[in-house]
Amino acid sequence: MAESQPSAPDTFRMLERLIKSIGGTTLMSTISDAHVSGYIAGRRKETRWGKKKFKDKRPMTLVSPATINREVAVLKRLFMRARRTWKILLANEPDWKSHRLSEANERVRELHQEEDAALFDAVRPDYQPWLEFALLTGMRLDETLIVWPEVNWFTRKIVTVGKGGKPVIVEMSDTVAELLESLRGHHHRYVFTYVAKRTSKKDDRVRGQRYPLTYEGCKTEWQRLRKRSGVSDLRFHDLRHDFATKLLRETGNLKLVSKALNHSDVSVTARYAHVIDSEIRDAMQAVANSRKKSRTKKSDAA
Repeated sequence: MAESQPSAPDTFRMLERLIKSIGGTTLMSTISDAHVSGYIAGRRKETRWGKKKFKDKRPMTLVSPATINREVAVLKRLFMRARRTWKILLANEPDWKSHRLSEANERVRELHQEEDAALFDAVRPDYQPWLEFALLTGMRLDETLIVWPEVNWFTRKIVTVGKGGKPVIVEMSDTVAELLESLRGHHHRYVFTYVAKRTSKKDDRVRGQRYPLTYEGCKTEWQRLRKRSGVSDLRFHDLRHDFATKLLRETGNLKLVSKALNHSDVSVTARYAHVIDSEIRDAMQAVANSRKKSRTKKSDAA
């Protein structure tokens, strides 16, 4: 994984945990199922962020199975690199499938109108274009930090790198194009920027000047925005769910939504299918009404 990837800090933190558990001097050729099982057993006893309580004094919850699976996946990718790139076969490679923990079904969260308004009332003006862009495109947080060379005005597409290093292609609607157009001239390379609130000698920032939004900076601002807006039960990834549910409700086309989300398989998008349940019921009722009407005509004719 390239260090330039926005999510690199998270991956490095996962690597640090794995190294601490398995041992920095342990050879990959000796890493076995026992090492992975031991790591998972240890992590399942730990609380999130290593804290005992939430700020409201509630007991802190344990690390989720999904988090542990992501951490183990980092080690798995190293073994995949050994096989595919370095052409090294490691006889003791763990049986990754057997170590995968069951995860709770990912929730599909949609923003209510009042929540949408609360977020935009509370967001910093310099972060507002970024927030609006996320809602309009359904892109993941790290994918939203686009640069101008990724914006193709002629084809009306944004092409960037997303999850797993795969290309992410986003169509530019008129509204998205207008939003990006309004940001031209803020920075020669980065599309989304913020205005420094204070001068800092540490990183040469000057109050009032614009600087590129960063992955860590956006995560911090998102936490502050949730607190200011009062919309607490909302993750940034839920904005992607909001985009998907609204697009599916508007079009009724699951395949179209799958393409808009850059899913490799429409089955991944199927979690949003409940959105069109009412349309299915309405269609079923229309068929029933049609049959009832037909029978009534025949009865009257007789």
